[in-house]
Amino acid sequence: MSTPVLICDDSSFARKQVQRALPSGWDIDVTFAGNGEEGLAAISAGKGDVVFLDLTMPVMDGFEVLEAIKKQDLPCLVIVISGDIQPEAMARVKRLGAVDFIKKPVDAQRLQQVLTDFGIYAG
Repeated sequence: MSTPVLICDDSSFARKQVQRALPSGWDIDVTFAGNGEEGLAAISAGKGDVVFLDLTMPVMDGFEVLEAIKKQDLPCLVIVISGDIQPEAMARVKRLGAVDFIKKPVDAQRLQQVLTDFGIYAG
């Protein structure tokens, strides 16, 4: 059965770049969201067991999405992918429940390592 994966970023270029960085043999069903509100709706609809989440987006940012996931106790693993690599941002996303933080632009090897470390992908 395919794993539902959500890529939530306001940049279509960034969404495609993340998708290209995903392991090629991984059986997934990818959904895209252009802002946090769309992302949260997709997670609520079961389209995001694994979520790749940008922090800086219109309508609802990544921090707000993480807060909503936590408040609603939604079952998903969130990996933040952002250019905002300040230590405070990294600490805050971990407190809000993200399993890890990857800096943009995404490095495919780093992404696969995070997926493997958390038992999400076994290549």
